[in-house]
Amino acid sequence: MKKNNTTVLKGLHIASWIIFIGLCIEAGALLFNFVFTLFQPLATQNVYNGLDLSVLYEKEFPHFVGIMSCIVILAFMKSYLFYLVLKLFTQLNIVAPFSVEIAKIIEKISYEAFSIAMLSIITKQYAKRLIQKGYELSDTSAYWNDTAAFLMMAAIVYVISQIFKRGIELQQENDLTI
Repeated sequence: MKKNNTTVLKGLHIASWIIFIGLCIEAGALLFNFVFTLFQPLATQNVYNGLDLSVLYEKEFPHFVGIMSCIVILAFMKSYLFYLVLKLFTQLNIVAPFSVEIAKIIEKISYEAFSIAMLSIITKQYAKRLIQKGYELSDTSAYWNDTAAFLMMAAIVYVISQIFKRGIELQQENDLTI
């Protein structure tokens, strides 16, 4: 493989690590702040990055727990997605890329991206109903506004996983022929 391709892959691996660490920090901070607000309601005015859910906390505590749970779960799911990407980079062998392990990881990535998209859609509709009831939740949309991107990613990565599966089949047939 050319040196340029190796450099690009190493750069992508480093970028994935940076994104993974950032997502883990965000997920941990959201979880900590969510638990903290359960004991200190005053903290609901700034749950995370200026997110103010104090009115929802005071008037509809179960909905506060529901929205915050969805936000925290989405953050952890995104972290897990990048964990799978890192796992892919560590197990990827460019000389012989068609392996069962790589195909399984790629398929898991597609399923995880699809799960993130589905939970984002559900949470978006849930928040939309709360907004219709008069609650201010406009700041929360930043946590699930990338639904279309995750749906597209899931579709593309799933197709790639199917190509990998077919590549493995062809490689095994070729090995049997020789």
